[in-house]
Amino acid sequence: MPQRGFVLIEVAIALLVLALILGGILAPLNAQVEQGKIRDTNKVISDINEALLGYVMINGRLPRPATSSTNGVENASACASEPACTGFIPWTTLGSGKLDAWGNIIRYSVTPAFANSAFALTTAGTKYIHEGDPALPLAEKVPVVVWSNGPQNFGTNGTGAVRANNSSGVTNKDEIFNNTAVLFFISRVSTNNSAATNSSGAVGGEFDDIVTFIPTAILVNKAIAAGKLP
Repeated sequence: MPQRGFVLIEVAIALLVLALILGGILAPLNAQVEQGKIRDTNKVISDINEALLGYVMINGRLPRPATSSTNGVENASACASEPACTGFIPWTTLGSGKLDAWGNIIRYSVTPAFANSAFALTTAGTKYIHEGDPALPLAEKVPVVVWSNGPQNFGTNGTGAVRANNSSGVTNKDEIFNNTAVLFFISRVSTNNSAATNSSGAVGGEFDDIVTFIPTAILVNKAIAAGKLP
């Protein structure tokens, strides 16, 4: 009996060691998988931005948002407001990708003056990108913002199902802000920390949105090269 008990202890120790080894292996693998999804999403957004520039060279304007989460054709009606020009990327009109690596539709907000008709050299963008304080923008008066809601919290999949905000304690105020933004957007370093629950956490809480924009100068240069502007 003592020998049998000793064997069971050895087996238990061996299983514990194996669990620790597997945990040490799986954690880096999961991190690598997530980094791969971030790279894939950045590639999808980059391709969409290139498609937007191609659309400008052909049409002299940017497209309006998609009609719905299941219809990727741009809205035929002119945007009457900034909210009307904020929605989903018009993937069918652009012939571009639709989803980020987590299965949610890429978001899109465009200045109405750049989407309702051909823009001019003097047309000004209305979007601002900042790190949290609207008074300290990273970019001002940009014409278009393209972004992903990231791996967690918010987003709409290809069938129109809306992903809930799963933040514990709803501490991700910057993600909440972006989810309904039409003029000001937040772009900052991704973090899982929440200032509300962790004194070392980032102001604005956990954040994993991937936010990009196209400067007015690039749109104007493309339009000039295509003969759409003098």
